[in-house]
Amino acid sequence: MRNLLAALCGILFGIGLAVSGMTDTRVVLGFLDITGNWNPALIYVMGGALAVTIPGFWLTQKKSAPLLDSQFHLPASCSIEARPIVGSVIFGIGWGLYGYCPGPALASLSALHWQPLLFVAAMTAGMWLEKALSSLRSRT
Repeated sequence: MRNLLAALCGILFGIGLAVSGMTDTRVVLGFLDITGNWNPALIYVMGGALAVTIPGFWLTQKKSAPLLDSQFHLPASCSIEARPIVGSVIFGIGWGLYGYCPGPALASLSALHWQPLLFVAAMTAGMWLEKALSSLRSRT
């Protein structure tokens, strides 16, 4: 049941990304181009995300556990560390250069174009490389 609901949520998320224009790199890059031909359309996407997220976080404070798990899986630490900051910078540079982040890139695979396939392959290689380097670093 959990896997079925997870799949349905993923499908709904992908449809939302496609409908909102997040799978169109021109829309995303247009939003990031604040000095040129700026496209403010993604402000509505962000507003919609906040409209869902804020009540969701409020509800987690009122409940002891989610519907389909024994506990909420929240971060154990609130400290700021260098690795997530570096990762965020790399993520932002990649997003700004091409206009995709992981969710829209995966949703874009359904269009059967080569560009999202290449992006997802490069993203997968990057994740594999980071995992390999972390494993190597932890051994030394």
